[in-house]
Amino acid sequence: MAYVITEPCIGTKDTSCADVCPVDCIHPAPGEENADTATMLYIDPSECIDCDACVEACPVDATMAEDDVPAQWEAFKEINRVYYEQGAEAGEKMVQEFLASRG
Repeated sequence: MAYVITEPCIGTKDTSCADVCPVDCIHPAPGEENADTATMLYIDPSECIDCDACVEACPVDATMAEDDVPAQWEAFKEINRVYYEQGAEAGEKMVQEFLASRG
C-alpha cells in the first residue's frame, strides 16, 4: 500500500512532506521541472515505502494511506500513479478534469 496526496494539496504545494520523505518519492519539489506549474504534489506509488512520515508532515491533511482515501478523493489514487507512469502533463490533466467535474 502506498500513500496518496489528495485534493487539499491543490494550490497549497507545501513541501513539508517531501522534506521528510526518506526515499524522495514526492515531487515536484522546488527547483525541479514542473515545480512552478504543478497544481499539487504527487507521490510515486512504486517508490513509496509506506513509512507514514509524509502524513504527519502535511499541514493540510492531504496525504494519506491508499486504504484511507475517502470516496470523494478516490480519483487521486489514479492521479498520483498517472503522474509518474504517463508524465506530469497527464497527471495535471487529470487534476483539471477532477476540478471541472466538481463544478
